[in-house]
Amino acid sequence: MGFGGPIGLIVVGLILALAFNEQQVGPLEVPTIGWILVLAGALWLVLTVVQQNTKRRHSTTATTTDAEGRQASTQRTTESDPPAPPAV
Repeated sequence: MGFGGPIGLIVVGLILALAFNEQQVGPLEVPTIGWILVLAGALWLVLTVVQQNTKRRHSTTATTTDAEGRQASTQRTTESDPPAPPAV
């Protein structure tokens, strides 16, 4: 998931919101539709940034038993960055 979709939606929304002055399409006003698209694009952009900045955590626990029956547990936690977005 990249940044192109949300930025494009914000741009189209701003064009509709700022370029048209009280134009109507049926019962809807074009500037209102534009502001709705701007808000949707901003929300989409925030969700994309949050998703790409989260780290993945993986925990592994190993239990070993020696010849006398004593057990020892070892826990290993690794963190990795999420994969990069696909190149377009």
